[in-house]
Amino acid sequence: MHAFAFLALRRPNARRTGTAWPEMASRQAGLLRAVFLVFLPFAAGYFLSYFFRSTNAVIAPQLISEVGLNAGDLGLLTAMYFLTFAACQLPLGVLLDRYGPRRVQAGLLLFAVAGALVFSAGDRIEILAMGRALIGFGVAGCLMATVKAGTEWFEARHWPIVNGCALAVGGLGAMSATTPLEATLGVMDWRGVFLLLAAATLAVSLIIFVTVPEPGAARTAQPLVRAFRDIGRIYGDAGFWRLAPLTVTSMAANLAIQGLWAGPWLQDVADLGRDAVAHYLLILALALTGGSVVLGVLASWLERFGVPLLVFVGACTLVFMGFQAAIVFELMPRALWPWIGYGMFANIAMVTFAYIARYFPPELSGRATTAMNMLIFLGVFLTQTAIGEVIDLWPAASGSGYDPDGYATAFGLVLLSQVVSFLWFLIPLGRCDTQT
Repeated sequence: MHAFAFLALRRPNARRTGTAWPEMASRQAGLLRAVFLVFLPFAAGYFLSYFFRSTNAVIAPQLISEVGLNAGDLGLLTAMYFLTFAACQLPLGVLLDRYGPRRVQAGLLLFAVAGALVFSAGDRIEILAMGRALIGFGVAGCLMATVKAGTEWFEARHWPIVNGCALAVGGLGAMSATTPLEATLGVMDWRGVFLLLAAATLAVSLIIFVTVPEPGAARTAQPLVRAFRDIGRIYGDAGFWRLAPLTVTSMAANLAIQGLWAGPWLQDVADLGRDAVAHYLLILALALTGGSVVLGVLASWLERFGVPLLVFVGACTLVFMGFQAAIVFELMPRALWPWIGYGMFANIAMVTFAYIARYFPPELSGRATTAMNMLIFLGVFLTQTAIGEVIDLWPAASGSGYDPDGYATAFGLVLLSQVVSFLWFLIPLGRCDTQT
């Protein structure tokens, strides 16, 4: 929240005047109104999105014992969230640009409510997968709706901070799905947890619909055929494809590992107990939360001194890959520092969303960001599923978890994909648009 002290509220089509005290006071009052009535309701939805996304890392042992899942089943079950999440990104962008984030997000969250109820009643893989798919569909707009609302209510130069604060709230959701969730499981089972999540999601949906105001400017109601045709314009842009591979592989590494495989790795490779695993995941989520804010503020601050967003993204991605290498090669498997560094830089690829929102015209901002988001979550679905399949190539000893060599190979391939995409990011540097 303190990061918002740097922000200046912008209502669409508002005219800037002087900096007299009454105007400054009015702007500060408007800023607080936007934070409480716009940012926080959407951020609450993203909190739940990340909580839903991260629960399987903690409840995996119960799912394995109760339903009899193997690593491939667990990876596929968890990845169903990302598959439906990705599938609705392109129509989501059209809807956000046409109808606005308030109505779209409030409606989508109702599907997440239904998914949580189905998942809570699941007793076999098919039902659990259906519930997980509905949840993924229902929370698919949480971040993009927040980003879209940010472009309508805040100045462009502050979008990295707004997005960073949103990601930090998501990190709080991931944090809540670690030690707090483990403690809750001592009071109720995972089915009860998902019933509570259904109720919380319904409440957030109602809050967004009732409290979030509409911007002053009318929305563009272009024909749907043209709206979808503009998506082709986005995917045909060379600058977009300069960023896409690096953004996708980095976020896939972040979400696939943090959202599921970090917990099993800490148990099977680092040989930690359940309480220690939950503690490590809490620290990881805390680093993710703090890193999101720090990176957003730092990116915005460095731009003032002429450091382009893409240069900042490239440098931080190298650091992110370095911490992953420490995990892949098991330099200190029981140490916390690789996971803290991993979490601090895990969301660096999301800074590119501020760049994309500026790179394309404002009327395309919803479609441009969701076009990238669709690729991200397709990448996460494939990565999370592939990690499980690769781990299953090594037979698991009875009662001792999965083979560490399987983790090393799977995580190593994930890191290799980022190295290749980083090289692609560097090659067209001189011939693609480098605007910030």
